[in-house]
Formats: sequence, C-alpha cells, structure tokens
Amino acid sequence: MSDTVEPDADRALVLEYELDAPPEKVWRAVTIPALRERWLPDADLAGAEPEATITGEEVRYRLRESEPPFRESHVTFRIEPNEAGGTRFRIIQQACDERARLPRAANSNRRTVMRAA
Repeated sequence: MSDTVEPDADRALVLEYELDAPPEKVWRAVTIPALRERWLPDADLAGAEPEATITGEEVRYRLRESEPPFRESHVTFRIEPNEAGGTRFRIIQQACDERARLPRAANSNRRTVMRAA
C-alpha cells in the first residue's frame, strides 16, 4: 500500500492509496454501515446516509467535528480498479463553505461597491 498527497487545488486534502483488495470489496467497506462504522463511526458523520453516490465509483458523506465550533466538511471516497487488479482509493476531504452558513450583519461596515453601467 502506498499513499500520496496531491496539491490542494480547492483547499481540499486528497489522499490516494493503492489497495490489494478488489474495487467491489472496497465499495462495500465504504457503503455498508456496519463495515464503515469500524473505521468511520456514525458519531463523526453529520448524517449516516451518503450525500451523493455514483454506485461502485464514488460516495460522499458529510462530517462534523465533535467539539466546538463543530465545523463540517465533505469527505468523498473514489474507487477505481488499478493495473495490478486491486483498487486505487482516493479520499478527498474539503471544508464546507463556512461563509454560507454564517449570518451577515446589516451593519457590516463593508464598502459598497457599484458596477459601472
């Protein structure tokens, strides 16, 4: 097994692993709750159900930190067969947009910018 870290294009953490197990087995490990619970507990998830799924290829969950400020992120698992008959397994974690969740103050003291018509 090898692991590499790709540069963060969108401020995402990307880990890539080459596994000896076939893609079908890895898919079961990340999608069947009883198997997933062993290494990604429900307590770490914002919701036990995946947010998005491409069957056999990709599944995305939403994570929530257990301590304040309880930040959330998306973790995506990408699975594809490799040349050796095993699996190329990518884990991509990206923070949710905090700015979209925060209320904006009416008196934010920000400069008003107008476009020229």
